[in-house]
Amino acid sequence: MLVKTALFRKGFRANSLTWKLNQRLITADPKERTAGWGKLIEMVNKDLSSGITKNWGSFPGETEGYCVVEGSQLDVMKMVQQYVPYIRFKSHPVASVAKLGEMLAFMV
Repeated sequence: MLVKTALFRKGFRANSLTWKLNQRLITADPKERTAGWGKLIEMVNKDLSSGITKNWGSFPGETEGYCVVEGSQLDVMKMVQQYVPYIRFKSHPVASVAKLGEMLAFMV
């Protein structure tokens, strides 16, 4: 996943998360499912407004997606806990191009 380099300011700690709805907890009733999606979108918008979540998206036709979260490991853990048990996350720290350059300099 690509993250704009402008996001990598000093001290920025980016995390790319993929998420997946817990299929066992999704109702077959369309009205209830719509209400559940509405609640999820409210929660996501709250996280976007607070600034901890920088981007959130869904993969069309799937019950999966991604988000970009800024913060420490604790910040990420606190953010994802509000979605448990309905959504499961996998977290991946993100390194800037500058950090990759530092890694390459270390190798020689």
